[in-house]
Amino acid sequence: MSKGDAELLLPREVLLASGVHIGTRIKTGFMEPFIYRVRPDGLFILDLGKMSERIRVAAKFLSRFEPSRVVVVASRRYAIRPVQKFCELTGFKPIVGRFTAGTFTNPMLPEYVEPDVVLVTDPVADRQAIIECVTARIPVVAICSTEDTTSNIDLVIPANNKGRRALATVYWLLCREVLRERGELGREEDLAVPIEEFESPLE
Repeated sequence: MSKGDAELLLPREVLLASGVHIGTRIKTGFMEPFIYRVRPDGLFILDLGKMSERIRVAAKFLSRFEPSRVVVVASRRYAIRPVQKFCELTGFKPIVGRFTAGTFTNPMLPEYVEPDVVLVTDPVADRQAIIECVTARIPVVAICSTEDTTSNIDLVIPANNKGRRALATVYWLLCREVLRERGELGREEDLAVPIEEFESPLE
């Protein structure tokens, strides 16, 4: 195993099999620092080392907050199950499916919440949540693929944010690292829950 492999959060072959590194055929200048190469078929590939590093940083950051004050947003279908499982194990608050406008900005709404930090799964699909975070001055952590813009995002996690297995893997890793940071898991201890339980069912 190379030094680079030793810094990865899971063995390289496991990460590759999950597709967490596979981006799209579009790249933005925002995401260029996180791109490792472009495949012959035109897909941009994300750097696994930088991905692992950012998951560690994000976990350290998120673990500082009272769990009930951390909101995780996911409107994409394949993100719903991973986010629900992630929140179940960490105590964070999930907002999945359709995001109601005003959730972070309109105290008159029954859905209104005042998070200290928000994690979004996809800056495009979860755009309304990001707009409201900017208005309410709430820091945003976001899982970003190669085509995303990051101008209103405080902390980027570069990863495939659309694939079923990829999303399960990213949220499993985030969950493990958050619990390690809190001291609820040992530094070398894995989650008792397998990645498969984070996967959305095929429909």
